Amino acid sequence: MSDITLALMPEENDMSCQPDEMAKPVKVRRPDRSELLMPAGNLEKLKMAVLYGADAIYMGTPDMSLRTKSQMTLDDVVEGIEFAHKHGKRVYLTLNLFSHNKDIDKLPQYVETVRKVKPDGLIVADPGVFMFVKAQAPELELHVSTQANVCSWQSVKFWKDQGASLVVMGREVSYPELAEVREKCPDLKLEAFIHGSMCMTYSGRCLLSNFMAERGANQGSCANSCRWKYKVHMKMRDGTVRELKLSEENLELFDFFLEEEQRPGELMQIVEDERGSYILNSRDLCLMPKLPDLLSIGIDSLKVEGRGKSPYYVAIVARAYRMAMDDWFADPENWDPELYMEELATVPNRGYTLAFHEGRLTNYAHGYEETSTFAEWEFAGMVKEVREDAFIVLVKNKLEAGDVFEFVSPHLRAPIAIRLYEFEDAKNGKVTDVVNPGTNPEIRVPFLLFDHEDPSILREHVPVMTVVRKERALTPAQWARLKHDGEAHDLEMGKGDEGLYQRKKEKLQEAVDADQTKRSKKSPRLGTEGCCGRGCNGCMVFWHDPKYEKARAALARNEQGKLLTKQQARQEVIQKDA
Repeated sequence: MSDITLALMPEENDMSCQPDEMAKPVKVRRPDRSELLMPAGNLEKLKMAVLYGADAIYMGTPDMSLRTKSQMTLDDVVEGIEFAHKHGKRVYLTLNLFSHNKDIDKLPQYVETVRKVKPDGLIVADPGVFMFVKAQAPELELHVSTQANVCSWQSVKFWKDQGASLVVMGREVSYPELAEVREKCPDLKLEAFIHGSMCMTYSGRCLLSNFMAERGANQGSCANSCRWKYKVHMKMRDGTVRELKLSEENLELFDFFLEEEQRPGELMQIVEDERGSYILNSRDLCLMPKLPDLLSIGIDSLKVEGRGKSPYYVAIVARAYRMAMDDWFADPENWDPELYMEELATVPNRGYTLAFHEGRLTNYAHGYEETSTFAEWEFAGMVKEVREDAFIVLVKNKLEAGDVFEFVSPHLRAPIAIRLYEFEDAKNGKVTDVVNPGTNPEIRVPFLLFDHEDPSILREHVPVMTVVRKERALTPAQWARLKHDGEAHDLEMGKGDEGLYQRKKEKLQEAVDADQTKRSKKSPRLGTEGCCGRGCNGCMVFWHDPKYEKARAALARNEQGKLLTKQQARQEVIQKDA
């Protein structure tokens, strides 16, 4: 355990930057074990992060925190900090913009407000802002943002000398580099990103958004221009321009240009050097398989990106990493990432990558054919009220009769699966087979429908704000991309097959080119076409059809809450065994 007293640097005679006479430098202690740090773009997400296991939350107001779409007001910040502290959680506020002159006038009021609400840390990137806050409020912990692009132990020591108590390492830092920083800087808290969207350049240093949309990434207004859809064009000798599908045979014959979907005729030349082409669309960072590396060297804070993501994202990602971290500390020798990766696969993503963890970024870290964010599951709703005999669920997406739902409890290891054939309006009792989310409808889900769970267990372990997910119907191209993403991840982990990866890539490209819009779900729709084999509550086929007798017996032998394995759940296997 290390104690750190922040030394104050002497200031100029500018009274506006003088510290409060009663304020004292903060004394910082490194935590006993790594914390899970989750994002919150509004109060609902903050409460979701607390419920699902975060140790700390970071948030900020839109004008000063590099997230112009943040829904946090200063009043929300006050309420959020009070709520988190009441539940024993830490809160870090973001003040990590690179300031322009127009921003300076806001600093005194912002810092004075921050002092009153007493966050556990203030995340800063701009050296001028850093020095102002240190002088004005020396009792606050100052955390150096990833925007500062700290990638070496020398830079960490620099910020420690300036008075920082924690440094957020750049996403570009490899694990060997991070281990060396930890060794050379044992008395300063270190934070590292473990999950979330990746920037296609050094974090926060991309000018593409400025160029394409006049929205600055360093001011929290990135338009994500790197995610837009572009076409490759060739310029013929006669000056005409045509769209071109690239192949090994024609790469050397032409000059190539990009055309963004909403800017027809505005061509940008693609430049290639000896290192290869500049690819724009990065897959999402996911260091779950490498979590033991970071935990074992004592990285103090493990950070998840995503203040603009949904409450569902916050809940499921927090839940997965909470379980994974607790399990590793309890039994590191037998720890296996696969269970937690399956959970993260239910969160919309662009495919997962280890990014710079091993050092060099590989081509498997990029998505070349498709850029959208999706998963096999989607946010169905959230428990708004727990009554004596039923859940009241606030609907977030379209519901249809026969959908398979999972109540993902923050307290139970296994989700509670249920197949619903009709929906009862919680306000008027009307029963329908389709619910649309546009008017924030609420449905009543009686405990009587849960034919395998004790109502007392449901009331105790499925609290208000529990998220409910459902299977999502995907296009052929989306199903193909999920398979391709999985093979890319396996190759990064050293266990994939390059030939299979290329074949799946070809199938993905064929599916993208075909542009088929028909969607399908993984499980049978109404339970009449077969069965997913999970033993969902209310599934008429699984619990009543004689051919699933052996599957029911296998499920009964499992421990409480444990579902059938994937092999057991496959319909053809169950039917053959029955």
